[in-house]
Amino acid sequence: MAGKVNQGSEDQNAANNGASAAKPSNATERAASGAKKAAPKSINDVLQEAGPEKLEQLSKNINDALFESQEILRELTTANLKKSVNPTQPDPFGVSNAWAKIGENLARHPDRLMDAQMALWEGHVNIWRSLLVGDKEDQPKDKRFSDPEWENNPTFDLIRRTYQLNSEWLMSLIETAEEVDDSTKRKASFFARQTADAFSPTNFFSTNPAALRAMIETGGESVLEGLKLARKDIERGHGRLLISQTDGTSFEIGKNVATAPGKVVYRNELIEILEFEPQTEKVYEVPLLIFPPWINKFYILDLREENSMIRWLVSKGYSVFVVSWRSADKSMSELRWDDYVSFGAYAATEAVTEITGSEHVNAVGYCIGGTMLTSALARMAQENDTRIQSVTYFAAQVDFEEAGDLKVFTDDQSIRHISKLIDDNGGVMAGEDMSETFNYLRPSDLVWRYVVDSYMLGKKPKPFDLLFWNSDQTNIPGPTHKTYLGDLYRDNALAKGEFRVLGRKVKLSDITIPAMFQASKDDHISPFRSVYRAARAFGGDVEFVMSGSGHIAGVINHPDAKKYQHWTFSELPETPDEWMSNAEEHPGSWWPHWHKWLKKRSGQKVDAKPVEDKGLGDAPGTYVLARLEDLGIGPSAE
Repeated sequence: MAGKVNQGSEDQNAANNGASAAKPSNATERAASGAKKAAPKSINDVLQEAGPEKLEQLSKNINDALFESQEILRELTTANLKKSVNPTQPDPFGVSNAWAKIGENLARHPDRLMDAQMALWEGHVNIWRSLLVGDKEDQPKDKRFSDPEWENNPTFDLIRRTYQLNSEWLMSLIETAEEVDDSTKRKASFFARQTADAFSPTNFFSTNPAALRAMIETGGESVLEGLKLARKDIERGHGRLLISQTDGTSFEIGKNVATAPGKVVYRNELIEILEFEPQTEKVYEVPLLIFPPWINKFYILDLREENSMIRWLVSKGYSVFVVSWRSADKSMSELRWDDYVSFGAYAATEAVTEITGSEHVNAVGYCIGGTMLTSALARMAQENDTRIQSVTYFAAQVDFEEAGDLKVFTDDQSIRHISKLIDDNGGVMAGEDMSETFNYLRPSDLVWRYVVDSYMLGKKPKPFDLLFWNSDQTNIPGPTHKTYLGDLYRDNALAKGEFRVLGRKVKLSDITIPAMFQASKDDHISPFRSVYRAARAFGGDVEFVMSGSGHIAGVINHPDAKKYQHWTFSELPETPDEWMSNAEEHPGSWWPHWHKWLKKRSGQKVDAKPVEDKGLGDAPGTYVLARLEDLGIGPSAE
């Protein structure tokens, strides 16, 4: 699945490099942003410097904040909550059952439990001993505790150390249960980490030094502004808190994001195909056709001019075509995986070959777009259809044996719950529900970070293009999504040769066209070990390349940014660890390495021609403009 930046702060910071951002626009934001430029004063110093006027202002704002709190409570109690928030099903993913199995295993091994209890006790004793004798502890690299108060103030230092010890102990306790099956342990560990992250002292106003300092420095304005922002997000979610990660009003699709010039050259009920204007006198004769994930919109490939992959490819002389998927409404609730193959992969290949006159195309599949493309290629191989002559994968999984944290949501109980969500939404998986799942894969970076910044510090979200894209969710037809979770994630049917495409079982080994697999070292959505398994399953000439960073920044890393690194090795040994031990590290983006590989398979250079106007409009097209609130699905729907 493509990352709703549901991938982590490293991806956000990387992809936001150079993104437009608003300057602090009020007193609260100026106070908070100032803390980043210089070491903040201690809370005691701020208190001592607060004069009568500041304290009077604080009293007034706190009174106003109490009123705002009452309004929030009223909003929560009177809202018509989504049916998915079901009090009769408090544990839809079976977390309590997983934890119960861990507990049962530990009860059968009291020696392990005793050792764990002693380790916890010794940890607390050591904390108190070091505090009493004044030992300074090197703070672990946890940006939640970057405020100097966590180290310099004994009270906050004790809170931090105690929390970190308890969190680490909880996670180690699950690992102690050795006889528990991997699925149960994965689920218990995942939700234990969710619990630990939720109970971080930074997430509570009274134990967050930055929030307390901001309250005093702004005379309570930060508290009042934070509650107002929380109320807006609750109203936006119609009784469910939808955390705002960015100010989306600063962006307009086709105006300052998704601006690469081109036209819509094909449209059916599922896709639009965008062809982008050539920027060189000569172009490669074999066109490039990109299948992005339908979980997101295509313009992650074209956010800004300076980081646009589409513009970079065009500048290298490629004729670039990109599929723009339609976000599902209820009229699409019956569309299945085969429809995405037929109306997506097959239709796009036919359209591009017809438009260009080329007998072949080079294809790209990003995340789930790559999964779909693989299933289509396996079926094409059975039909001796050679129109797609090479394929490149961006962070795409085909073998789901080592698919990471998302497997937590693909057991039978979880799929039953998700099926109910789909039924409640008229047969469609709501994009906002998907986005929430992705956010909680990295809650510290994608949930609690914004709770603290917005609701505790009172800072309005800044306008970042990546987060604007991340919040521009899409809906998915229910049958297609259930196939992805059940047949592919849970059953791994495609890798096992048991998956049917257009009526016939397909095998990965039948795909013999040249292939390049890109994976990202820190990708938690499509882990590089999972991508590597797919690379070894293909039957032709395959190259594997690994980039630094995660699911988004590892892929979208313009060479001009000179960020991160990538690794190459021409062979595919049995394990990814063997591959890594032999790989050569190179600085910067992996795109130039891909360009060397791709141009060899793109034919001769021919005269470039302007994109023909098919009467379907200019890029970025119409499907990309659909917003969830306009489709009548999910909590934003009236």
